Amino acid sequence: MWMGILYALVAGLMWGLVFVSPLMLAEYPPVLQSVARYLAFGLISLPLGWADREGLHQLTRADWWDAIKLSAVGNLIYYTCLASALQRAGAPLPTVIIGTLPVVIAIVANQRNSERNSRRDALLPWKRLAPSLLLIAAGIACVNQAELTALLGQPNADLERYVTGAVFAICALACWTWYPLHNADWLRKHPGRSPRVWATAQGLTTLPLALTGYLLLWGGMRVSDYPFAMPFGPRPEIFLGLMFALGLLASWLGTMCWNEASQRLPMSLAGQLIVFETLAALSYAYLLRGKWPEPMTMLGIALLVAGVIWAVRVKPEPEVSEGHAN
Repeated sequence: MWMGILYALVAGLMWGLVFVSPLMLAEYPPVLQSVARYLAFGLISLPLGWADREGLHQLTRADWWDAIKLSAVGNLIYYTCLASALQRAGAPLPTVIIGTLPVVIAIVANQRNSERNSRRDALLPWKRLAPSLLLIAAGIACVNQAELTALLGQPNADLERYVTGAVFAICALACWTWYPLHNADWLRKHPGRSPRVWATAQGLTTLPLALTGYLLLWGGMRVSDYPFAMPFGPRPEIFLGLMFALGLLASWLGTMCWNEASQRLPMSLAGQLIVFETLAALSYAYLLRGKWPEPMTMLGIALLVAGVIWAVRVKPEPEVSEGHAN
């Protein structure tokens, strides 16, 4: 269990990086950043795929189709929405909206497991789960209050742009609620498969999707005379460096670590540990700003950590079927 928590922590640290890249490349369209990041992820996956070719050969056509769906929703669509949200609303608002993932995933996972009467993915009792969910929700509320107050206090604040950013963040939240649950479903159905191989498979399926998206975007810009210097924009060295860094660290390493965590932890608990991504993203955002968080934000972060610690202490209980009880 503790190894699963450690893997979830590393995944969160890697995924937190994606919240600052769109801010560092503010002049780059979000769709371009998404397809470029996952094109880099796909290229990185090619030598990894050769090294894992024996494991990849064991995947069936249905497995590859699952990898395509996970790549499309959890990679391309998610990051397009997130990058759009970050560029429109800044880092704090999308971060706290995505920060509701621990609560949303824990609730959805517990509900799904109750409906399935799952004996493999034991349930976290609602009464014992509630305090950690409340602590996490309170922490997110504190961060949200502090950041939104600062944003709305700006005299030139574009509220319409902020609202649009919030909508994109909610769409990203929906994608990242769907992805870890369905990814965990596949891993639980294939306990003998390597999480590393599955991460590489998703990278390989992302490659043709991202390449197609890149070419279509490039062609669309040429046809519409969109004023942007394709293929790599006005700062090609920084752009390419960030895209390959995200492809390796956030996409491949983060996905592999999350897969390892998903095989070791019940999904209702693993869902709460995505709070590590929120904490990392907030830390990176404030480092980029060059300032310390407000006291209310610090209180929110403390509550988030307390919620995670509480969640770790809650032991899952397998649900006993009615026939077995008799």
